[in-house]
Amino acid sequence: MSDEILIIYGTETGNAEDLADDIGNMASKYGLVGKVMDMEDVSAEDLASSKRLIVSVSTWGEGEQPDNAQGLYDEVEESEGGSMEGVNYAVLALGDTAFELFCESGKEWDKILEEKGGTRVNKRIDCDTDYYDYVEEWIESTLNIMQDV
Repeated sequence: MSDEILIIYGTETGNAEDLADDIGNMASKYGLVGKVMDMEDVSAEDLASSKRLIVSVSTWGEGEQPDNAQGLYDEVEESEGGSMEGVNYAVLALGDTAFELFCESGKEWDKILEEKGGTRVNKRIDCDTDYYDYVEEWIESTLNIMQDV
């Protein structure tokens, strides 16, 4: 589908999933069809064939990927250089400034997607525990950009 946007989430507590669902629900206001998926149910090939991608991911423990995100992250990391060419992406990172490696998972996703040839369309947002105060503006601006790619 040419107007589809893939929204994937990696989470331990459900916050990144809730935000992915919010993004999926808001997508229609921008003429997009949101497809929200657990990272466990997605392959690197699925990402590579997506024209639009939003990654909603939380950081777990001392900077680790959530359990449901690790496999996909490893698969993308091992994929060929240039495998994400044509993928327009943005990363929503969740974390807690009480930990040393704040939003590390999101930073890793942002970096690996760019390294593999993806095009960042909006700068990554690194959200602390009070993200409800400011995340909606980022979601709206990202979806606004995505509708034109």
